[in-house]
Amino acid sequence: MSGDLFGKLGENDFVEASKPRADKPITVTQLNQLVKSTLEQQVPRLWVGGEISDLSRPSSGHIYFSLKDNESQIRAVMWRSAAAKLNFKLEDGLAIHAFGATEVYVPRGTYQFIAHKIEPQGEGALQLAFRQLHAKLSQEGLFDPGRKKRLPPMPKRVGFVTSPSGAALKDFLEVIRRRWSNISIVVIPARVQGTGSVEEIVRGIKLAPKIDPKLDILVVGRGGGSLEDLWSFNDERVVRAVAACPIPTVSAVGHEIDVTLCDLAADVRALTPSEAAERIAPSQAELEDALRQYHHRMTHSVRRQLQWLQRRVNDIARRPVLARPQEILRMRSQMLDQLEDRIQRVMAHRLQLLRAKLSERASSLEALSPLSVLTRGYAIAQRASNGEVITEASQLAIDESVRIILKSGQFVAKVEDIAAAD
Repeated sequence: MSGDLFGKLGENDFVEASKPRADKPITVTQLNQLVKSTLEQQVPRLWVGGEISDLSRPSSGHIYFSLKDNESQIRAVMWRSAAAKLNFKLEDGLAIHAFGATEVYVPRGTYQFIAHKIEPQGEGALQLAFRQLHAKLSQEGLFDPGRKKRLPPMPKRVGFVTSPSGAALKDFLEVIRRRWSNISIVVIPARVQGTGSVEEIVRGIKLAPKIDPKLDILVVGRGGGSLEDLWSFNDERVVRAVAACPIPTVSAVGHEIDVTLCDLAADVRALTPSEAAERIAPSQAELEDALRQYHHRMTHSVRRQLQWLQRRVNDIARRPVLARPQEILRMRSQMLDQLEDRIQRVMAHRLQLLRAKLSERASSLEALSPLSVLTRGYAIAQRASNGEVITEASQLAIDESVRIILKSGQFVAKVEDIAAAD
């Protein structure tokens, strides 16, 4: 402490020195220091219950808030070193128990509560952290069933991110060997609890897609334990890594009663590592039984098909075209002869009719022919120079030559006289 007064005060003189003295005034700083010393000595570190309000998180990493109840409040601060150890999120309205000390801030003459530890009221810190992160990731859709991938029915290579020395791996391998020994298991070692476990699990998940030959399924898991033991699988980094993994993922964390956020983010949740192996590996006995059933069904189906085809062949074989093919040929040959005879008769009849019509038309033409008139004593007169038929005397001239055509033969005459018609 500074000042003459505080330099002379001893531990036994504290009560007397803290009393106001009218004969010797002290400074404001000395007063605040006196209050600070008195308060910090008289009020021990303790737990205080209240509700958070006016919460602020500056870039320094410290957390400032008020802690209040129904009748009073006090300003509080949690320094960055202590805040980094919190595994849940502080928020306005959250009821907490805070452990710490009461200190006076001398420059302003105010006092505040310095929180070293904080626990939520009504539920544990891990339960609250689980609930808060679950709500956050659910809102982002990381647990949406629509984004989950199907497991391949016959995987060849399966990766397992887990502790190589844990019982989970032993149980997993035992079930795999019993059900389907043709699966290759690639163990990706990682600590599954304690310091550094989150980083190793995330690294293993991100390594899995890079393994060649590629993995068909990735299992992430461990055996059971307390909530604290399983907490690495509730870490946001692990949950996001599982959700982002391009390989179909199976979460096999803990026993049946344990549920982690990793379980909810994975494509398939197995209650135990043993159940994960059962869901991944097909049962050889079940496959052999299924193959026997398929063989029986196929044999029965083929036999029925063969019987049906045999009946069809027998039916076809009994048809005349196959039973008596020569008879069919003779029948078809006879039908051709009959058709030929009918065609010839029809053609003869048609020719007879055409000849009759032709004779009739020839007679008609003959009757109309001018040559037929000549048989009755008539003649045709034509100009000898150009063959023009002469029908009137006015067409002629004296001494003009005229060709006369008779029924039999013709001759040329010269015009000596022309008589006009009356």
